[in-house]
Amino acid sequence: MINDQSQPAGLVAETRIDGLELIRRGKVRDVYAVDADHLLIVATDRVSAFDVVLDPPIPDKGKMLTALSLMWIRYLEMLEDTAIGGLRNHLVSWEAEHWPEAARAHADQLLGRSMLVQRAEVMPVECIVRGYMAGSVWQGYQKDGLVAGIPAPKGMVLGGRFPEPMFTPTTKAEVGHDEPISYAEVENLIGADRAQAVRQLSVDIYKAGAELAESKGVILCDTKFEFGVTSAGELMLIDEVLTPDSSRYWLQSEYSPGALPPSMDKQVVRDYMVSLDWDKQPPAPPLSAATVDAARTAYRSIFKLLVGSGFPDDPAEAMRLADAAGTNAAGRKMLNRSHDEAGE
Repeated sequence: MINDQSQPAGLVAETRIDGLELIRRGKVRDVYAVDADHLLIVATDRVSAFDVVLDPPIPDKGKMLTALSLMWIRYLEMLEDTAIGGLRNHLVSWEAEHWPEAARAHADQLLGRSMLVQRAEVMPVECIVRGYMAGSVWQGYQKDGLVAGIPAPKGMVLGGRFPEPMFTPTTKAEVGHDEPISYAEVENLIGADRAQAVRQLSVDIYKAGAELAESKGVILCDTKFEFGVTSAGELMLIDEVLTPDSSRYWLQSEYSPGALPPSMDKQVVRDYMVSLDWDKQPPAPPLSAATVDAARTAYRSIFKLLVGSGFPDDPAEAMRLADAAGTNAAGRKMLNRSHDEAGE
């Protein structure tokens, strides 16, 4: 069974796949064991804010997140001879023909929202990179001039751009809220060498993402990454990548330092929940119909800007479009780089 029958057709709030062991039901994703080396990750239409799952879900959200992750994965893995060249990611296949038989039986509902991935030992750190002053760090900066405990330039304004992207890690809590941690604490958690590697990779990936987003008229305000370690001890990029759930996206045309432009991500959901008399503890009040519609519009808008096409009804087509968008963008970047190096 894939979906609760009380939900509208096509909306996937929760999955149960007979024949596959559910090993984790996260805030958005359901994770199934396939074999000793692989997992099936299903992005549902659930939405969360402040680490609490909200109701109702956002139609098509899981499909849009999966397609955008695919676009960014293709883009990043093809950037050879760059600072992130050679970085592995966990994707094995998004195509149902490569899935286990139990999942293929539900391909009509799982396609476009599911990825077969390589297993990894997940690092207990959320690798957050901030390019602009927004979110929770603004309040801290106003108080003591620090951003997640790190001195920031004086005189910054809300929405202002940092001279260089800032690495502001947090814990990766199994329950409750993630908490900011210092870089020294990251070193204690995963070791000095790996801490240095994930910090540099996170900043380099952010820069690559921000550059491509800028070419589409979009600002990548901030984002988070997760890394794992393979059985061979190799670092690997895992989970979602540069999606509107893990990132803040703004339109360049609406950006002006000193204020926050409208976001094309789940900020509309956070803003609505903040407007309520809610203590940020479960259970949460339901989302309004207008907020659900606004969130769905935001996800569709960023998909269209980044991929270059409206989000199609056919999930396989959405994935093909995203795959091609990432591949083509990487090809153009590498070609331009070759021309620059040749002095053309």
